[in-house]
Amino acid sequence: MTVDLERVRIFVRPGVTDMRKQINGLAVIAEAEMQLPPFSGNLFLFCGRTRNVLKVLYWDRNGFCLWMKRLEKDRFPWPSGDADAREIDRDQILLLLRGIDFWHEHHSLRYTTVL
Repeated sequence: MTVDLERVRIFVRPGVTDMRKQINGLAVIAEAEMQLPPFSGNLFLFCGRTRNVLKVLYWDRNGFCLWMKRLEKDRFPWPSGDADAREIDRDQILLLLRGIDFWHEHHSLRYTTVL
């Protein structure tokens, strides 16, 4: 069972998620709160209050998969607040798993004139 990160959409639930929740509870959050279909095969990422546990939920053909990563030291960078679900790409999830805070990266500026 592998996931092709080039072919799936990846959604992050900002803010705090109760990490006691398992597959059913996280699937309900994806559908009811994030307003996204949990059976789509897309990845749904959740993080707890201490930000040292990250859970990933996705549907794989005939059942849900739940991955969990717990950091022994440090914390995951995570968007705060009750904003809507945010979509990230393959490169951003890899940065997130490495602990790099791309949420606060510099954005490109585009100007048309000097004056």
